[in-house]
Amino acid sequence: MQPTVQPVTPLSAYPAAKRTSIAHDELMALPVLRYGGSIRVVATDADLRHALHELRRERVLGFDTESRPTFRKGQAAHPPCLVQLAGQHTVYLFQLQQLDCSAALSTLLGNAHIVKTGVALSRDLLELRRLFPCEGANLLDLGDVAKKHGYKQTGVRNLTGLFLDGRITKGAQTSNWAQPKLSESQLRYAATDAWVCRELYLRFEKLGLLTTPVTSNS
Repeated sequence: MQPTVQPVTPLSAYPAAKRTSIAHDELMALPVLRYGGSIRVVATDADLRHALHELRRERVLGFDTESRPTFRKGQAAHPPCLVQLAGQHTVYLFQLQQLDCSAALSTLLGNAHIVKTGVALSRDLLELRRLFPCEGANLLDLGDVAKKHGYKQTGVRNLTGLFLDGRITKGAQTSNWAQPKLSESQLRYAATDAWVCRELYLRFEKLGLLTTPVTSNS
């Protein structure tokens, strides 16, 4: 499938990034952003080799995870069952309960030559370590960058509103991410989260917010 990523407002026409927060009503009035490009579910050993080969060539990867939700008070959180890595043209989805992706993911997350970017990365990495040994290198948390520059709202939804002039939906967040075959809405939701993180990184870069990178190797 040919990537058809939705266009983002040009920097010259985007003064909103100078604000430090966005009201909920204003955020909800923004157009919904959905990733419209290629999505590849890593389901076989051949898929895994292809994903590793392609992702190793990227400069920046958007990074996110999904876990099976908990609905009972006091119930321990489930470990991640999906890892999303967004490159320039394709988002790769790794179903951790369907295929052993530990070696490939450890290699990518530990590659100091590739930026892995997202929000709350230390939490994602900590959760992945419940499943396999994993050391991160060249990780950049967008929330930390925003906080450093005085932004009051540092979650991915608010950052998307402030910097990409759109909003992402959370409708599929509490769906069953452990099921073997994910629905189209789940695929798009998961891909969008990782893609948005990459787009935010590129926007931060163009705005000069990364001149002194806030990196983590935890």
